Amino acid sequence: MRHLVAHRKLGRTSSHRKALLRNLCTSLILHERIITTLPKAKELRPYAEKAITLGRRARKAKESGQKEAALHATRQIAAFFFPGNSGNDSRQHNPQAERTAGVAALKKVTDDLAARFAERPGGYTRIYKLGPRKGDGAEMALIEFVGSEEKAAVTDQTEKKSEK
Repeated sequence: MRHLVAHRKLGRTSSHRKALLRNLCTSLILHERIITTLPKAKELRPYAEKAITLGRRARKAKESGQKEAALHATRQIAAFFFPGNSGNDSRQHNPQAERTAGVAALKKVTDDLAARFAERPGGYTRIYKLGPRKGDGAEMALIEFVGSEEKAAVTDQTEKKSEK
């Protein structure tokens, strides 16, 4: 019996699974759609949606003037990504250094995505099944944010116009 068994193990240790979800969540937020296996997509969905909900909370607290609550929510969101800048090119010493994916994802969640989903009470992502992968037969899926298909349609139309 599977009582109180909450999540899939995905064939990994707990630290590896946490790193996998952090990487997938970062990629999903930066690119707004990714293709992965169906079990990974199903595990990623609540993980990413919690980050977006915290982003909404941080944005709402910032707008109402509650600096401490906004900072707390932002720090909680940071736990969903790998931290900071890497290597010797830290932004402290070189302000023009490129932001790492985790910092860029944190900024995108608190600014862009929180504003986009401000009126939506949940359900920020959708999963499309793509069928089996050719190599090993793993069931593949596309996970994307609701509303990102409009952006893809716009870019497709601009590409078609540039080809003419």
